Amino acid sequence: MTVGDVLRSGITVLAIGGLLSCTSGGTALAQPGPEPQPVPVDAPLPVAAPLPPVDEGPVESTPPAVTETPDGWELTLSAKDETQAPIPPLTTALSSREYVVGGTYSGTLRGPDDGEETGGTLEVGYEIGCGIDMSTSNGVSLTGTMGINPSIGLIGIDVISPGIDGILPGLGGNLGGGITVGLKPGLINIIPVTKKDYVGADPWVMVSNFRVKIDGCVGESFIRSYAFLTRSTQQSEAVLAWYGVTKKI
Repeated sequence: MTVGDVLRSGITVLAIGGLLSCTSGGTALAQPGPEPQPVPVDAPLPVAAPLPPVDEGPVESTPPAVTETPDGWELTLSAKDETQAPIPPLTTALSSREYVVGGTYSGTLRGPDDGEETGGTLEVGYEIGCGIDMSTSNGVSLTGTMGINPSIGLIGIDVISPGIDGILPGLGGNLGGGITVGLKPGLINIIPVTKKDYVGADPWVMVSNFRVKIDGCVGESFIRSYAFLTRSTQQSEAVLAWYGVTKKI
């Protein structure tokens, strides 16, 4: 074997080795990646964050109103579970106020058992106070003035020629404008909801999701509930009034 045969043998071995290494590398690169794992059917779903509670505008009621009549009867009037929540008005006007209100208003009558049937009325409603009233005024209005001022001027008067060469008429005008806002002191709007005729000793009225609204109000507004309990007989009538807390909006 000559030196040339040995060199040719080495080159052949190197070529075969390089081909095998390329083949194995290509096979490794062609292998697919790991398959995605299936999600179990009973796996818990992600829980969304809880929504914040809706503010229904709870209002703490004032203490019960109590009175005694000359014939020995005691009248009591109270409220519980009151709500007063401001909402955007349907008119979308800045001078409108609208509320969703509710509550339970109860009256009790206790007195001597003289055999006379007890009865009367129970009225429930709301009062809305407005700081500035625009409903009975002119509101917002535009004012303006316009005029014409004619004038006459003389031309051609100088020291050399004291005569008048001509008359130059002139015409001028003026235009002015402004805005006036008619405001009046605030007022109280009384909004009756119901007036119940009752027979017995324990009348009550429940109000739920009732909307009250006023217009023409500027600035702060105030709302409070009221109730009137009346006990009527053939010879007398007693009236007891109760007012809730004043809520500023």
